[in-house]
Amino acid sequence: MATIPADQLEQRIADAAPRIRHLLENISIIIRGQKPNIELILTALFAGGHVLIEDYPGSGKTTLAKTLSASIGGGDSGAMFKRIQFTPDLLPMDIVGFNFFDSGANRFVFKRGPVFCNFLLADEINRASPKVQSALLECMAEKQVTVDDKTHPLENLFFIIATQNPIDSEGTYPLPWAQLDRFYFKIPLGYVDYETDLDILSNIDTILDVQGQVKPVITASEVVALQELAFQIHCDPTIIRAVTNLIHRTRETRKEITVGASTRAGIYLLKLMKAHALLSGRGYVTEDDFKIVAYWGLHHRLVYANRKAGEEVLQTLIDAEVEKLRNRAA
Repeated sequence: MATIPADQLEQRIADAAPRIRHLLENISIIIRGQKPNIELILTALFAGGHVLIEDYPGSGKTTLAKTLSASIGGGDSGAMFKRIQFTPDLLPMDIVGFNFFDSGANRFVFKRGPVFCNFLLADEINRASPKVQSALLECMAEKQVTVDDKTHPLENLFFIIATQNPIDSEGTYPLPWAQLDRFYFKIPLGYVDYETDLDILSNIDTILDVQGQVKPVITASEVVALQELAFQIHCDPTIIRAVTNLIHRTRETRKEITVGASTRAGIYLLKLMKAHALLSGRGYVTEDDFKIVAYWGLHHRLVYANRKAGEEVLQTLIDAEVEKLRNRAA
Protein backbone atom coordinates (compact mmCIF):
# COMPACT_ATOMS: atom_id res chain seq x y z
CA MET A 1 0.00 0.00 0.00
CA ALA A 2 1.47 3.34 -1.10
CA THR A 3 2.06 5.91 1.63
CA ILE A 4 -0.28 8.90 1.47
CA PRO A 5 1.49 12.31 1.70
CA ALA A 6 0.78 14.16 4.96
CA ASP A 7 -1.29 16.96 3.39
CA GLN A 8 -3.46 14.48 1.47
CA LEU A 9 -3.84 12.32 4.57
CA GLU A 10 -5.21 15.24 6.61
CA GLN A 11 -7.66 16.10 3.83
CA ARG A 12 -8.89 12.52 3.57
CA ILE A 13 -9.39 12.35 7.33
CA ALA A 14 -11.35 15.61 7.22
CA ASP A 15 -13.47 14.26 4.36
CA ALA A 16 -14.13 11.04 6.29
CA ALA A 17 -15.15 12.78 9.54
CA PRO A 18 -18.81 13.49 8.56
CA ARG A 19 -19.37 9.88 7.46
CA ILE A 20 -17.90 8.53 10.68
CA ARG A 21 -20.01 10.95 12.74
CA HIS A 22 -23.18 9.97 10.87
CA LEU A 23 -22.41 6.29 11.44
CA LEU A 24 -21.99 6.85 15.18
CA GLU A 25 -25.19 8.93 15.36
CA ASN A 26 -27.11 6.36 13.32
CA ILE A 27 -26.22 3.53 15.69
CA SER A 28 -27.12 5.74 18.67
CA ILE A 29 -30.70 6.01 17.37
CA ILE A 30 -31.24 2.46 18.62
CA ILE A 31 -28.38 1.84 21.06
CA ARG A 32 -28.85 4.46 23.79
CA GLY A 33 -26.34 5.38 26.49
CA GLN A 34 -23.49 3.30 25.04
CA LYS A 35 -21.45 5.86 23.10
CA PRO A 36 -18.02 4.84 24.53
CA ASN A 37 -18.67 1.18 23.69
CA ILE A 38 -19.99 2.03 20.22
CA GLU A 39 -16.77 3.99 19.62
CA LEU A 40 -14.71 0.96 20.71
CA ILE A 41 -16.60 -1.30 18.30
CA LEU A 42 -16.13 1.16 15.43
CA THR A 43 -12.45 1.37 16.36
CA ALA A 44 -12.15 -2.41 15.96
CA LEU A 45 -14.08 -2.24 12.68
CA PHE A 46 -11.76 0.43 11.22
CA ALA A 47 -8.74 -1.52 12.49
CA GLY A 48 -9.92 -4.55 10.51
CA GLY A 49 -10.51 -6.67 13.60
CA HIS A 50 -13.33 -8.41 15.44
CA VAL A 51 -15.08 -7.90 18.78
CA LEU A 52 -16.21 -10.18 21.60
CA ILE A 53 -18.97 -8.73 23.77
CA GLU A 54 -19.44 -10.39 27.15
CA ASP A 55 -22.44 -9.23 29.14
CA TYR A 56 -25.73 -10.15 30.72
CA PRO A 57 -28.75 -11.28 28.69
CA GLY A 58 -30.85 -8.37 27.46
CA SER A 59 -28.01 -5.83 27.42
CA GLY A 60 -28.40 -5.11 23.68
CA LYS A 61 -25.59 -7.22 22.20
CA THR A 62 -27.63 -8.66 19.33
CA THR A 63 -29.42 -5.38 18.65
CA LEU A 64 -26.09 -3.58 18.42
CA ALA A 65 -24.82 -6.00 15.77
CA LYS A 66 -28.01 -5.65 13.73
CA THR A 67 -27.95 -1.87 13.99
CA LEU A 68 -24.33 -1.65 12.85
CA SER A 69 -24.98 -3.80 9.79
CA ALA A 70 -28.17 -1.86 8.95
CA SER A 71 -26.15 1.38 9.03
CA ILE A 72 -23.83 0.20 6.27
CA GLY A 73 -25.04 -0.21 2.70
CA GLY A 74 -23.45 -1.82 -0.31
CA GLY A 75 -25.25 -1.53 -3.60
CA ASP A 76 -28.93 -2.44 -3.81
CA SER A 77 -28.94 -5.14 -1.16
CA GLY A 78 -26.88 -3.40 1.50
CA ALA A 79 -24.24 -4.99 3.67
CA MET A 80 -24.78 -8.71 4.16
CA PHE A 81 -25.64 -9.63 7.74
CA LYS A 82 -25.73 -13.22 8.98
CA ARG A 83 -26.38 -14.63 12.40
CA ILE A 84 -25.26 -17.97 13.81
CA GLN A 85 -26.83 -19.16 17.05
CA PHE A 86 -24.06 -21.28 18.52
CA THR A 87 -25.29 -24.53 20.12
CA PRO A 88 -23.57 -27.74 21.31
CA ASP A 89 -24.73 -29.69 18.22
CA LEU A 90 -23.34 -27.17 15.70
CA LEU A 91 -20.76 -28.51 13.23
CA PRO A 92 -17.87 -26.69 11.50
CA MET A 93 -19.55 -27.11 8.10
CA ASP A 94 -22.58 -25.25 9.48
CA ILE A 95 -20.31 -22.20 9.68
CA VAL A 96 -17.87 -22.35 6.77
CA GLY A 97 -19.85 -24.48 4.30
CA PHE A 98 -19.33 -27.85 2.64
CA ASN A 99 -18.95 -29.64 -0.69
CA PHE A 100 -21.87 -31.66 -2.05
CA PHE A 101 -22.20 -33.74 -5.20
CA ASP A 102 -24.42 -32.17 -7.82
CA SER A 103 -25.67 -35.15 -9.84
CA GLY A 104 -27.04 -32.90 -12.58
CA ALA A 105 -23.68 -31.24 -13.18
CA ASN A 106 -21.80 -34.45 -12.26
CA ARG A 107 -19.38 -32.61 -10.01
CA PHE A 108 -18.84 -31.43 -6.44
CA VAL A 109 -20.19 -27.95 -5.66
CA PHE A 110 -19.26 -25.81 -2.68
CA LYS A 111 -22.21 -24.67 -0.57
CA ARG A 112 -21.14 -21.46 1.15
CA GLY A 113 -21.73 -21.13 4.88
CA PRO A 114 -22.93 -18.04 6.76
CA VAL A 115 -19.37 -16.69 7.17
CA PHE A 116 -19.62 -15.47 3.59
CA CYS A 117 -21.06 -12.11 4.59
CA ASN A 118 -19.97 -8.64 5.70
CA PHE A 119 -21.20 -8.79 9.29
CA LEU A 120 -21.45 -12.01 11.25
CA LEU A 121 -23.13 -12.19 14.63
CA ALA A 122 -21.73 -15.23 16.45
CA ASP A 123 -24.36 -15.37 19.18
CA GLU A 124 -23.41 -17.16 22.43
CA ILE A 125 -20.20 -18.39 20.83
CA ASN A 126 -19.14 -20.29 23.95
CA ARG A 127 -22.09 -22.72 23.64
CA ALA A 128 -20.42 -24.51 20.72
CA SER A 129 -17.61 -27.04 21.11
CA PRO A 130 -13.96 -25.96 20.72
CA LYS A 131 -13.87 -27.80 17.36
CA VAL A 132 -16.63 -25.54 16.04
CA GLN A 133 -15.11 -22.41 17.59
CA SER A 134 -11.82 -23.18 15.87
CA ALA A 135 -13.58 -23.14 12.50
CA LEU A 136 -13.57 -19.36 12.82
CA LEU A 137 -9.80 -19.05 13.33
CA GLU A 138 -8.85 -18.99 9.64
CA CYS A 139 -11.80 -16.72 8.86
CA MET A 140 -10.77 -14.18 11.48
CA ALA A 141 -7.05 -14.21 10.78
CA GLU A 142 -6.92 -14.50 6.99
CA LYS A 143 -10.42 -13.70 5.64
CA GLN A 144 -10.67 -17.08 3.96
CA VAL A 145 -11.87 -20.63 4.55
CA THR A 146 -10.28 -23.86 3.37
CA VAL A 147 -12.52 -26.84 2.63
CA ASP A 148 -11.13 -30.04 1.11
CA ASP A 149 -7.82 -28.36 0.23
CA LYS A 150 -9.50 -25.53 -1.66
CA THR A 151 -9.37 -21.97 -0.33
CA HIS A 152 -12.36 -19.65 -0.64
CA PRO A 153 -11.86 -15.91 0.03
CA LEU A 154 -14.34 -14.02 2.20
CA GLU A 155 -15.69 -10.51 1.59
CA ASN A 156 -13.29 -7.54 1.72
CA LEU A 157 -15.40 -6.18 4.56
CA PHE A 158 -15.72 -9.01 7.09
CA PHE A 159 -16.47 -8.20 10.72
CA ILE A 160 -17.46 -10.58 13.50
CA ILE A 161 -19.31 -9.53 16.63
CA ALA A 162 -19.36 -12.50 18.98
CA THR A 163 -21.34 -12.57 22.21
CA GLN A 164 -21.28 -14.62 25.37
CA ASN A 165 -22.99 -14.40 28.75
CA PRO A 166 -20.69 -14.30 31.79
CA ILE A 167 -23.13 -15.75 34.32
CA ASP A 168 -24.44 -18.85 32.55
CA SER A 169 -21.80 -21.58 32.55
CA GLU A 170 -24.07 -24.62 32.12
CA GLY A 171 -23.58 -26.16 28.68
CA THR A 172 -20.78 -23.79 27.69
CA TYR A 173 -17.20 -24.28 26.54
CA PRO A 174 -14.68 -21.56 27.49
CA LEU A 175 -13.09 -20.01 24.42
CA PRO A 176 -9.57 -21.37 23.83
CA TRP A 177 -6.76 -18.91 24.37
CA ALA A 178 -5.93 -18.92 20.64
CA GLN A 179 -9.54 -17.99 19.86
CA LEU A 180 -9.61 -15.13 22.36
CA ASP A 181 -6.36 -13.82 20.89
CA ARG A 182 -8.07 -13.30 17.51
CA PHE A 183 -10.49 -10.74 18.96
CA TYR A 184 -9.17 -7.18 18.94
CA PHE A 185 -11.43 -6.23 21.85
CA LYS A 186 -13.34 -8.05 24.55
CA ILE A 187 -15.74 -5.56 26.10
CA PRO A 188 -18.86 -5.48 28.29
CA LEU A 189 -21.84 -3.31 27.41
CA GLY A 190 -22.97 -3.02 31.01
CA TYR A 191 -26.19 -1.69 32.45
CA VAL A 192 -27.27 1.80 31.46
CA ASP A 193 -28.32 4.41 34.01
CA TYR A 194 -31.89 5.11 35.15
CA GLU A 195 -32.55 7.95 32.71
CA THR A 196 -31.32 5.91 29.75
CA ASP A 197 -33.49 2.93 30.74
CA LEU A 198 -36.47 5.30 31.00
CA ASP A 199 -35.64 6.72 27.57
CA ILE A 200 -35.43 3.22 26.05
CA LEU A 201 -38.69 2.03 27.60
CA SER A 202 -40.46 5.24 26.58
CA ASN A 203 -39.36 4.78 22.95
CA ILE A 204 -39.71 1.03 22.66
CA ASP A 205 -41.38 1.21 19.21
CA THR A 206 -38.30 2.96 17.82
CA ILE A 207 -35.82 0.71 19.63
CA LEU A 208 -37.39 -2.51 18.35
CA ASP A 209 -37.76 -1.29 14.75
CA VAL A 210 -34.12 -1.47 13.65
CA GLN A 211 -34.90 -1.97 9.95
CA GLY A 212 -37.48 0.80 9.90
CA GLN A 213 -35.50 3.38 11.86
CA VAL A 214 -31.92 2.76 10.73
CA LYS A 215 -30.92 3.56 7.16
CA PRO A 216 -27.48 3.10 5.57
CA VAL A 217 -25.26 6.16 5.97
CA ILE A 218 -22.04 4.67 4.59
CA THR A 219 -21.24 1.95 2.07
CA ALA A 220 -19.26 -1.23 2.61
CA SER A 221 -16.62 -0.03 0.14
CA GLU A 222 -16.27 3.24 2.10
CA VAL A 223 -15.68 1.25 5.30
CA VAL A 224 -12.92 -0.71 3.55
CA ALA A 225 -11.42 2.62 2.40
CA LEU A 226 -11.53 3.85 6.02
CA GLN A 227 -9.71 0.69 7.13
CA GLU A 228 -6.99 1.42 4.58
CA LEU A 229 -6.90 5.07 5.69
CA ALA A 230 -6.53 4.05 9.36
CA PHE A 231 -3.46 2.02 8.47
CA GLN A 232 -1.84 5.24 7.16
CA ILE A 233 -2.23 7.14 10.45
CA HIS A 234 1.14 8.29 11.80
CA CYS A 235 2.41 6.62 14.96
CA ASP A 236 5.39 8.27 16.62
CA PRO A 237 8.31 6.02 17.66
CA THR A 238 7.65 6.96 21.31
CA ILE A 239 4.19 5.38 21.06
CA ILE A 240 5.64 2.27 19.43
CA ARG A 241 8.20 2.03 22.23
CA ALA A 242 5.43 2.43 24.83
CA VAL A 243 3.51 -0.46 23.28
CA THR A 244 6.68 -2.57 23.24
CA ASN A 245 7.36 -1.67 26.89
CA LEU A 246 3.81 -2.63 27.85
CA ILE A 247 3.77 -6.06 26.25
CA HIS A 248 7.18 -6.87 27.73
CA ARG A 249 6.12 -5.70 31.20
CA THR A 250 3.18 -8.13 31.04
CA ARG A 251 5.66 -10.94 30.37
CA GLU A 252 7.82 -9.95 33.33
CA THR A 253 5.00 -9.77 35.90
CA ARG A 254 4.99 -13.46 36.77
CA LYS A 255 3.15 -13.31 40.10
CA GLU A 256 -0.20 -12.00 38.85
CA ILE A 257 0.19 -12.55 35.07
CA THR A 258 1.49 -16.02 34.25
CA VAL A 259 1.49 -15.60 30.44
CA GLY A 260 2.02 -12.15 29.00
CA ALA A 261 1.13 -10.46 25.71
CA SER A 262 2.42 -11.72 22.37
CA THR A 263 3.97 -9.74 19.54
CA ARG A 264 0.65 -10.08 17.69
CA ALA A 265 -1.03 -8.35 20.63
CA GLY A 266 1.32 -5.40 20.12
CA ILE A 267 0.53 -5.29 16.39
CA TYR A 268 -3.20 -5.29 17.12
CA LEU A 269 -2.76 -2.51 19.69
CA LEU A 270 -1.00 -0.28 17.17
CA LYS A 271 -3.74 -0.89 14.61
CA LEU A 272 -6.40 -0.08 17.22
CA MET A 273 -4.66 3.14 18.24
CA LYS A 274 -4.46 4.27 14.63
CA ALA A 275 -8.12 3.44 14.08
CA HIS A 276 -9.10 5.34 17.23
CA ALA A 277 -7.12 8.35 16.04
CA LEU A 278 -9.07 8.23 12.76
CA LEU A 279 -12.33 8.00 14.71
CA SER A 280 -11.20 11.12 16.60
CA GLY A 281 -10.40 12.98 13.36
CA ARG A 282 -6.62 12.97 13.76
CA GLY A 283 -3.82 11.87 11.46
CA TYR A 284 -1.56 10.82 14.33
CA VAL A 285 -1.73 8.67 17.45
CA THR A 286 -1.63 10.27 20.91
CA GLU A 287 -1.31 9.00 24.47
CA ASP A 288 -5.11 9.32 24.76
CA ASP A 289 -5.54 6.70 22.03
CA PHE A 290 -3.09 4.50 23.93
CA LYS A 291 -4.99 4.94 27.20
CA ILE A 292 -8.44 4.25 25.72
CA VAL A 293 -7.67 1.09 23.74
CA ALA A 294 -4.82 -0.58 25.65
CA TYR A 295 -6.80 -2.23 28.45
CA TRP A 296 -9.69 -3.50 26.31
CA GLY A 297 -7.24 -4.67 23.66
CA LEU A 298 -5.03 -6.63 26.09
CA HIS A 299 -6.90 -7.91 29.15
CA HIS A 300 -8.40 -10.98 27.42
CA ARG A 301 -5.07 -12.04 25.86
CA LEU A 302 -3.29 -12.67 29.16
CA VAL A 303 -3.33 -15.63 31.51
CA TYR A 304 -3.71 -14.72 35.17
CA ALA A 305 -2.86 -16.42 38.44
CA ASN A 306 -5.67 -14.32 39.89
CA ARG A 307 -7.84 -12.52 37.32
CA LYS A 308 -8.86 -9.54 39.45
CA ALA A 309 -5.32 -8.90 40.73
CA GLY A 310 -3.85 -9.48 37.27
CA GLU A 311 -6.19 -7.03 35.56
CA GLU A 312 -5.39 -4.43 38.22
CA VAL A 313 -1.68 -4.93 37.49
CA LEU A 314 -2.35 -4.55 33.77
CA GLN A 315 -4.12 -1.23 34.35
CA THR A 316 -1.21 -0.06 36.51
CA LEU A 317 1.26 -0.92 33.73
CA ILE A 318 -0.85 0.97 31.18
CA ASP A 319 -1.13 4.03 33.44
CA ALA A 320 2.65 4.06 33.92
CA GLU A 321 3.29 4.07 30.14
CA VAL A 322 0.68 6.80 29.58
CA GLU A 323 2.34 8.92 32.27
CA LYS A 324 5.74 8.51 30.58
CA LEU A 325 4.25 9.60 27.27
CA ARG A 326 2.67 12.68 28.81
CA ASN A 327 5.88 13.63 30.56
CA ARG A 328 7.78 13.44 27.26
CA ALA A 329 5.17 15.61 25.58
CA ALA A 330 5.23 18.24 28.36
